[in-house]
Amino acid sequence: MKLSLCLITFNEEKNIHYPLDSAYDLADEVVLVDGGSTDKTIEIAKSYGDKVRIIKTNNPKNFLINKQKAIEEAKGEWILQLDADEELSSELKQEIKKLFKPVSLESRVQNSESSVDPKTNSEFSILNFKFCGYNIPRKNWFLTRFLMKGGVYPDYVLRLYKKEGANFDLKDVHENVKIKGEVGYLKSPILHYADPNFGRYLARWNRYTTFEAEKLAKEGKKLNFFVYFFIKPHWWFLKTYFRHKGFMDGFPGFVFSLFSSIRFWSIYVKWWNFKNKNGTRKSNSN
Repeated sequence: MKLSLCLITFNEEKNIHYPLDSAYDLADEVVLVDGGSTDKTIEIAKSYGDKVRIIKTNNPKNFLINKQKAIEEAKGEWILQLDADEELSSELKQEIKKLFKPVSLESRVQNSESSVDPKTNSEFSILNFKFCGYNIPRKNWFLTRFLMKGGVYPDYVLRLYKKEGANFDLKDVHENVKIKGEVGYLKSPILHYADPNFGRYLARWNRYTTFEAEKLAKEGKKLNFFVYFFIKPHWWFLKTYFRHKGFMDGFPGFVFSLFSSIRFWSIYVKWWNFKNKNGTRKSNSN
């Protein structure tokens, strides 16, 4: 029963050690889909050993396209999907090990529900895999700390799952993979070092708002100025900072609530720009 560690990268030389250091020895192979890195990302990844398989491609705005490609290229029955700036906590690593731990002959006799893998002749308890996938809590690092309030934690993500039937809809960059079968939950977290500084956060913030605005414009959605400039930002800030106690995360909690609320301003302005740019092109072509 093979486990494939699936990664996508684009200029991640500063981060790629997170998933590889924490999960390399768990996986039977590492499938890394790179979107054209110009730094040392690929060189660093290759230094980890022969289990790493590099697949070079372009860097689409919707990076889920490359995540889907990684799944399709994987040879394992199970997928462990991590981002380049994520690592397994030591506790999570132990949880995953237990799922894939072979059962002794003595345990097999005591447990009538155990089964044998005919390809490897290894014995696995079917109780280890009650589900076809597992949601995993995720701690997100923002500026100086992991955010634990503001609705940010536990931020469950589906990252361990059977390959068969797994796919992304490619509609929303925040979506989880879709799988066939029932999904369970693991207790220990993935550690996500998403935003160690404000510059990186703004770059991601800008990319996500641009993607959302362009998607809405292409779908022909009509946005209400008053809703996007007044109702949604105020509602979001009050919900995350007060209702979900974002204030308990100190100044980083305030900044996160503020900028995640004013993203609606950015989405509206970019949507308006995309919509009018397309309208101008059509009129010029006529």
